[in-house]
Amino acid sequence: MLYRLFELLQGYDIPGQHLMDYLSFRAVLAAVISMLIAFFAGKRIIAWLQRKQIGETIRDLGLEGQMQKKGTPTMGGIIIIVALVSSVLLVCDLHNIYILLLLLTTLWCGTMGFIDDSIKTFKHNKEGMSEKAKLAGQLGLGLIIALTVCFSSDIVVRERVHAESTTTVRDSLDVDSEMAVRGGRWSGEDVVKSTKTTIPFVKDHEFDYKWFSPFKGRWGWYCKWAVYMLMIVLVIMACSNGANLTDGMDGLAAGTSAIVAALIGILAWLGGNIVNAGYLHIMYIPGSGEIVVFMSAFAGALIGFLWYNTFPAQVFMGDTGSLTIGGIIGVGAVLIRKELLLPLLCGIFFIESVSVLIQRFWFRHTKKKYGEGRRVFLMAPIHHHYQKKGIPEPRIVTRFWIVGIILGLATLAILKIR
Repeated sequence: MLYRLFELLQGYDIPGQHLMDYLSFRAVLAAVISMLIAFFAGKRIIAWLQRKQIGETIRDLGLEGQMQKKGTPTMGGIIIIVALVSSVLLVCDLHNIYILLLLLTTLWCGTMGFIDDSIKTFKHNKEGMSEKAKLAGQLGLGLIIALTVCFSSDIVVRERVHAESTTTVRDSLDVDSEMAVRGGRWSGEDVVKSTKTTIPFVKDHEFDYKWFSPFKGRWGWYCKWAVYMLMIVLVIMACSNGANLTDGMDGLAAGTSAIVAALIGILAWLGGNIVNAGYLHIMYIPGSGEIVVFMSAFAGALIGFLWYNTFPAQVFMGDTGSLTIGGIIGVGAVLIRKELLLPLLCGIFFIESVSVLIQRFWFRHTKKKYGEGRRVFLMAPIHHHYQKKGIPEPRIVTRFWIVGIILGLATLAILKIR
């Protein structure tokens, strides 16, 4: 709303009216707005959840301090969604295809999580939505995103953008990705539909999914797009479930996700600006710079939510929050063509998911072989393993945050390694 208002005022000589042209200003503004909304609205939402007696039911798993959390309001993901959507509607360009897809993801996953939490809370069914129903919802979102990415004429890339001069990079750091670049000369400016994505440690930082196609010609064309669509669906489903598994300690999922959101915003800044893309020899994605504003709002909402979610938590995000967080991160990475960097960037989600898979596989394997199931970890996901070892919950969460920051910085660093 504010973005369009400032656009309508372009014909008037008003001080500061061009601030909305800068991604940097709108990104900071979006973060501040969402943080304040989460902070002030959060108290009211928590009070409403308490009046409705929407509290967390706890199973006694022998974890220190676990039973004290019984009755803590859940569905706190509503705070994140309200803050994020409000900020995005105010500051983002709502005609941008990337913003529309991220808004769809937020509302889609938020609705799924809300239904899941409602079943757990009001129907007293601890299992919530069936696993098949949840996977079907994630699959439906993945297919919508995949079809839009593959067939929308608004989603294109500009390949082989190489700067003949890098002297303008410093001057362009605050320039919107759609504004003209001053003083640079660029080659290969034809935009194309492409199945290429970013991958580290290779010369051009690019990998084409057509490598997986066993066919050539027309069938090869169909096959490469099918593989790309399948990858998009898998990434979205994996991220959504990974965030859900990480949500097991006060502040763990929100804190690590805020770090990831900030890093995705930085990556979108780099790929959405033709100067930065040329400097780093990565593909330029026209229009994707707007994702910076969305991710800033997302990070601000998560930080605002942390005010109430840090130990001891006044509210839990529930599946309303965790499914939404995972969906946004997965879709955001896909839209900026950085989905293959997620195992490093979202290393916490990845480790949590792998720990559960290892635990389940080994338990079933040993039960079949020895008649008694054995475990690799004291408890899965792995954050509970450390809790079982007697490490205090706040210390585990803080250390996971630190690891998340290290993994995020490593993700940025490998863009310079070829």
